[in-house]
Amino acid sequence: MQLHQIKPKHKLQKRIRIGRGGKRGTYSGKGLKGQRARAGRKFQPAIRELIKKFPKLKGYRSKRRPNGVVVLNVENIAKKFESNEIVNPKSLIEKRLIRRIKGKLPAVKILGEGKIERKLIVEDCEVSESAREKIEKAGGEVKMSKS
Repeated sequence: MQLHQIKPKHKLQKRIRIGRGGKRGTYSGKGLKGQRARAGRKFQPAIRELIKKFPKLKGYRSKRRPNGVVVLNVENIAKKFESNEIVNPKSLIEKRLIRRIKGKLPAVKILGEGKIERKLIVEDCEVSESAREKIEKAGGEVKMSKS
């Protein structure tokens, strides 16, 4: 079988052009007057009203974070690390607490939510005041990165 031998299964139905006399009555199935009866009628889509209710803001769905900064809480670190272990971006990636961002080590900020009872050494991470207090109270230390 070749392309020129292919024939359609059903005959094409002719579209009835209504509103030009003949079998359809005066209103041609369009009812009386109004927008629906007229040619080229345009209705606003129902979804438009929903769209208009949303605020015109960039990224209102999620909080914007500074590029490449990962935030962690003290309690998450305490669960994965043993006493006297070093906490830095590399070790956090090994323990699967954070991921690389575009193949690079991200900047890490540690916040002070939760409890910590293990003695940890924190390096190369930004640390909030409350997190610093909790780490030092547990006997750990925070070493600032050289930048």
